Amino acid sequence: MTRLVTQRLTRRTLLKSAAATGLAAGASGLPMPAIAQNKAVKVGYVSPQTGPLAAFAEADAFTIEGLKAVTKSLGLDIEVIVKDSQSNPNRAAEVAKELIVTDEVNLMCVASTPETTNPVATTCEAEGMPCISTKAPWQPWFIGQQGNPGDPSTWKPFNYAYHFFWGLEDVIAVFTNMWAQVETNKKVGGLFPNDGDGNAWGDKTVGFPPVLAEKGFTLNDPGRYQNLTDDFSAQINAFKSGGVEIITGVMIPPDFTTFWNQAKQQGFTPKVASIGKAILFPQAVEALGNQGNNLSSEVWWSPTHPFKSSLTGVSCAELAAGFTEATKRPWTQPIGFIHALFEVAVDVIKRVDDPTDAEAVTAAIAATKLDTIVGHIEWNGANVPPFAAKNICKTPLVGGQWRLKDGGGYDLVITDNRTAPEIPTGGKMEAIA
Repeated sequence: MTRLVTQRLTRRTLLKSAAATGLAAGASGLPMPAIAQNKAVKVGYVSPQTGPLAAFAEADAFTIEGLKAVTKSLGLDIEVIVKDSQSNPNRAAEVAKELIVTDEVNLMCVASTPETTNPVATTCEAEGMPCISTKAPWQPWFIGQQGNPGDPSTWKPFNYAYHFFWGLEDVIAVFTNMWAQVETNKKVGGLFPNDGDGNAWGDKTVGFPPVLAEKGFTLNDPGRYQNLTDDFSAQINAFKSGGVEIITGVMIPPDFTTFWNQAKQQGFTPKVASIGKAILFPQAVEALGNQGNNLSSEVWWSPTHPFKSSLTGVSCAELAAGFTEATKRPWTQPIGFIHALFEVAVDVIKRVDDPTDAEAVTAAIAATKLDTIVGHIEWNGANVPPFAAKNICKTPLVGGQWRLKDGGGYDLVITDNRTAPEIPTGGKMEAIA
């Protein structure tokens, strides 16, 4: 810890002291050129490239390689230093410290579930490092980092950490809108793990329970389970005995595969299964064979979204096609948000004279007004409670359903857009057979 604090104070405090005493102007009294003109701006990036959350990072290499070419064409010298969180919160915090202390990055970017975003953002906040994060619902990101998450009166905004994504209110609206298209008994089974997402989604105050009750749904919540559980018999039995016809939750991909296969083996097939996180990705659904047909999930981004990149001008359809051409794999939702994360980072870097000035970089993040491949990014407090208005920018969310293709594989069809009418639908909800 001593080494960390000493290096940070040396790097940051001396820069401020030099500026305060006039040394930054040089001996001649003329302004020194911006550091960005003489050396690369270092951007740290942390994501779960291995482990059970690795599907979230599938588009990382494609995006970062593309970024190198784009920034070079713009005359910007940006070095992205990538670290793997290994899907582990402790590891995420460790590599964030490495990026700050050893690599001396000027800006931190992080993505993919609270298990990665939160420890990195918390580390950045403690060390005065500007941080932009995405791909985690804003409640588990903001509330999960508070000293006392259970006491709203103690919640405080962050000084250096800024986040863009949707919130639990959005995914609840999307899921219930989709469920309304299928005739059910409105009995819902909840699958909420004991992690940042699961505890937030299942929370009796800010999560699914109060909203479902208000909308006339009955929630059967068997309680929290540990990630990488190998036996969901207790949950399946609870759902069967409770007459559950709708399943929801926020599971990691391997856990949903285990649950769904065991449910089929034990004769439990709900009419609707809307699962966050686990079935966002084509490979996760394909792992189920023919049993993935008509599973549903939130859709953050797709080739049919009506947005363009501020960096390249490409449409969502063109970006998705470029990913498939380069990787020979189907498009996946993280493509858009990882691209947007670096759109924001580049935009911020372009607007600061000295990227080693953490306060200036942070101010540039806060002042962002950018149309990106995932929509407009601006930390203006729109549709966000006052306590989180400084640090949260919401992005649009719709719902979709996986449809088995005749030749094999799956298409993700947007089936409900009432929360974001600008994003077109491609079909209606169908019950699971």
